[in-house]
Amino acid sequence: MTTITSMNNVRLKFPGVESLLFKDFSLSINKGEKVLIIGPSGSGKSTLLQVLSGLIPKAVDVPMKADHLICPYSWGFLFQDPDSQFCMPYVDEEIAFVLENLQIPREKMEDYIRLYLSQVGLEFEDIHTRIQALSGGMKQRLAIASVLALEPEVLFLDEPTAMLDPDGTKQVWETIKNVGQNKTLVIVEHKIEKVADFVDRVILLDENGEVIADGSKEIFNHHKGLLKEQGIWYPGVWEDYVQQKPRAFHQDKINDETAVIHLSGFSAYRGKAETLRVKEANAKQGEWITVLGENGAGKSTLLLALMKLIKTKGTYRVLGLNHKKINNFTDYAAFVFQNPELQFVTNSVYEEAAFSLQLEKWEKEKISERVDELLGVYHLDKHKQTHPYQLSMGQKRRLSVAASIVREQPIILLDEPTFGQDAKNTFAILEHLEELRAQGNTIIMVTHDLNIVEHFANKVWLVENGELTKEMSSSEYINSAQPGNSIREANLRYGHIL
Repeated sequence: MTTITSMNNVRLKFPGVESLLFKDFSLSINKGEKVLIIGPSGSGKSTLLQVLSGLIPKAVDVPMKADHLICPYSWGFLFQDPDSQFCMPYVDEEIAFVLENLQIPREKMEDYIRLYLSQVGLEFEDIHTRIQALSGGMKQRLAIASVLALEPEVLFLDEPTAMLDPDGTKQVWETIKNVGQNKTLVIVEHKIEKVADFVDRVILLDENGEVIADGSKEIFNHHKGLLKEQGIWYPGVWEDYVQQKPRAFHQDKINDETAVIHLSGFSAYRGKAETLRVKEANAKQGEWITVLGENGAGKSTLLLALMKLIKTKGTYRVLGLNHKKINNFTDYAAFVFQNPELQFVTNSVYEEAAFSLQLEKWEKEKISERVDELLGVYHLDKHKQTHPYQLSMGQKRRLSVAASIVREQPIILLDEPTFGQDAKNTFAILEHLEELRAQGNTIIMVTHDLNIVEHFANKVWLVENGELTKEMSSSEYINSAQPGNSIREANLRYGHIL
């Protein structure tokens, strides 16, 4: 077989980090292989893709040594964070940038642009739409479309559907599988069930970035104990988790019937355009509300409006207070952005988690105690002095959660807090949030993970086309399906496709 990318005895070390990420690491991938790389958060999966493609060290200056390194000539790379790879401000310009480099005639470009957009399920009345006006999931689809426009021989895919709803995930993977039949694919993905039937090789890394298994997809059967030990996603992991934790996760009993948040005739605006409407909705003490809806429906906009980060109109009361009369809104609500890097303001993990407590002038010993507690819960205690930008995406997300909830505000707003997480850390985040909910915190979480709805939440808000259309208990949402039907069919029953 023809080797298309390989490395021999690679040593790599990020500045400011004491230990090597890869030590004498060797790997070879052959032309046409469909390779899935799995491992715990922080094991170096994303970095490995960048070395295999040649981004490191050619474009990203990271100290690295290797006896031998072969990189493919024709390749496309999809990053975890789509914003990190956009070159242009508008949708059509982003794909046109690729087409110009491929010398596609200008008069043919619009047809090509619409073709690649349709392949990933994106439709616009006006393709000259600002990228920053898109939802996170729509941005991810656009990034995939721009990569497909390259018509590359090798595709490096770093969690290509992490921020997509279930229907979008299915559509994008069908597209990737179709266009990738005759290509080499190297994939990092936590949604294992979507690719397990497609890949022909699985590489398993441990938390130190060392290969502990390399073979066919039978690894999921033969090394199940190892996958559990490392906290890595595998088919059926949620079923195993629920069996091991027989208690009822979500509680329909609410601590207090008083509305912590009340919305009535509520609207949110971006500029002069109304982007979200809520006729009426309530969030009570001790509720865990999951906000569901298609990409671009307005879920993140809802959280931004609740946090008073965008213009709103209508009735909005927090613990009985008119929101306009609240001076320091962060005293009442913690907010976790979809992009964790939007929150970072310091140069170390410890300082990031301690920052808001320092502003509140907590005693140094109490700050240390609280921060150490949270960094332990979120498995970041070994990274106290690491710069937040040097963390993996999963670690960044956990830090953003820890830093946001450190002050113990009564309301917690989270936008996709589990995306990019391995199984171990996903369950750690959810269990800690459940502890807070049981103590009386109100949690409002945007998610696409229906397992969270089933096993943790006690209420669902459905958002469709910029409107909060339905409010129901999670048990009502789940039980709406006929016996033997899936949660997805419950969505269809409500006239809502996720």
